[in-house]
Amino acid sequence: MTAQTAERPVRGRTAALPGRARRLLRAASLPGALLVVLAVLILAPVALVVLAAFASDAPRPGNIGLAGLTLDNFVNVTTAGSVAATLNSLKVGLGASVLALLIGGFLAFVTARTNVYLRGFLYLVGLVPMLLPSYVGALAWSVLGSENAGLLNITLRDLGLPRFVDVNNVAGLILVLALYYAPYAFLLVHGALSLMNPDLEEAANVHGASFGRVLRRVTLPLITPAILGAAVLIFVLTVENFPVSQIIGGAAGVETLPTYIYRLMNSTPSRGNEAAAVAIALVAVVLIVTALQRRMLARRSFTTVSGKGMKPRRIDLGRWRLPALLLGLGYFALSAVLPVLALLFVALHDSPYISTVLGAFTRAGTFTLESFQDVLGSGVTHRATVNSVVVSIAAAVLGTVLAFVVAYVVHRTKLPGRGPLEYVSMLPLAIPSIVLGLGLLWTWLIAPVPVYGTLTVMVIAFVAAQMPQGFRGVAASIVQVDRDLEDSAVMHGASRVRAITAVTAPLLRVGLTSTFLLLLMLSMRELTVPLFLFTSDTRLLSIVIFDDFDNGILQRAAATSLLYCLVILTLSIVSRRLGANEQK
Repeated sequence: MTAQTAERPVRGRTAALPGRARRLLRAASLPGALLVVLAVLILAPVALVVLAAFASDAPRPGNIGLAGLTLDNFVNVTTAGSVAATLNSLKVGLGASVLALLIGGFLAFVTARTNVYLRGFLYLVGLVPMLLPSYVGALAWSVLGSENAGLLNITLRDLGLPRFVDVNNVAGLILVLALYYAPYAFLLVHGALSLMNPDLEEAANVHGASFGRVLRRVTLPLITPAILGAAVLIFVLTVENFPVSQIIGGAAGVETLPTYIYRLMNSTPSRGNEAAAVAIALVAVVLIVTALQRRMLARRSFTTVSGKGMKPRRIDLGRWRLPALLLGLGYFALSAVLPVLALLFVALHDSPYISTVLGAFTRAGTFTLESFQDVLGSGVTHRATVNSVVVSIAAAVLGTVLAFVVAYVVHRTKLPGRGPLEYVSMLPLAIPSIVLGLGLLWTWLIAPVPVYGTLTVMVIAFVAAQMPQGFRGVAASIVQVDRDLEDSAVMHGASRVRAITAVTAPLLRVGLTSTFLLLLMLSMRELTVPLFLFTSDTRLLSIVIFDDFDNGILQRAAATSLLYCLVILTLSIVSRRLGANEQK
């Protein structure tokens, strides 16, 4: 009897174990499936780049490069060309970060905390360059500031003045990158200044501190996280930027790591394994800088926002109100007005060879619409426009859906395996676009799915590259909605899926709409990721502009760029109106 009684619990536990295992398996199935999807989208391309760096052959159909592992590829990292490209990248990244912080920080300060003239307009000035993709701005500045044929130098010559503008060097590259990445600093610093508790500054004023001392000892230290965050973000974006470096630096033979990787991939024969080794060096630079930023912020507290209501005090600039306005307008002229006018002048000019700027306005027949007619009537442009719209919409839809599912699992469930989902989703932030594009090329070349050479691979590439932005956008909205509303629907008999679709998703419509529009805008602007993936039938508008400039067809490149910016401006206006309607 005792033996039988003792056996029953054992049999019960044994019988219960498969049941618990089945429940655990069911619970882990959704996170597991999502991890598989993210692994194919993100981890596989990164792994292939790492593998190729240690292989003697580049990944290709039938051979993923496991044979012939070697360290010889890393010898190229120490060559003179690679070292020079690395130094140029560091110079450009540091210089552009500092200059962009000065520009963006200045605009943020005067619009958030002072009584500068036209404060609302200056706020828009801080954002306008985001409507001009950086490579379009670089194209415009190559037209404006080249040493021999730049429009600015031609105008100076028309006025009998010596030419002195030349952007085709490291300094010019820093300037152009800073102009178009300053909005990132502006947004981050403006947000920090708007939220900062003014009591600390007022206390310093009461104790006799001057304006400059308060700024140095109180204001700037308190917004250190925003400053460092903007600096690291801009450094990473400028170091990994390929098109601006290629357009501005290429004319003067100034190579950075992205342009060096591109040259290795496009050499004959292709030196893909060496490019992968250099790519790892580029990723290492990004990771080191990010780690340094986290270490600098980890030891201090910057909390100044409490439950107490507050309103930042406006600082009276006095006689500096007009100079501050003029500086803001100067940035507006350099980042938007002059580039757009330069592109318009080139697109309307009757000849690609421009000998005079001022004289063009006095000679009859100088300006023509032929370039715009050529672009609007071009089959290549039509196909590229359709491709861009189709790819952008598809990537935005799929990216938003995938980001929603991943963010929901991470923030609304306790399913096993949800932790790694967030880390994998955010991984592309640490992977430069040209490196990810290289990995995506090899992944879909060897994948047993015939998507390479189709628009599908472009959609996949954009979803992978923009997963961090999509995940963060949706996650920020999910954590703001109380899950009790969804649980109430379940308690009243609705399935979990129906509760999500009928309750949670409608409550998140503003966040989901914003994320969709963000991914749509990013996809329309993207150039670097699809650079290795496009074919003659799958070119996007960004690729067409880059190809036309690279082939010296400046008039058509300028006309296409202007129409391209008009499309982006339209998307921006639509997104603002949709966002406003959703909030109502």
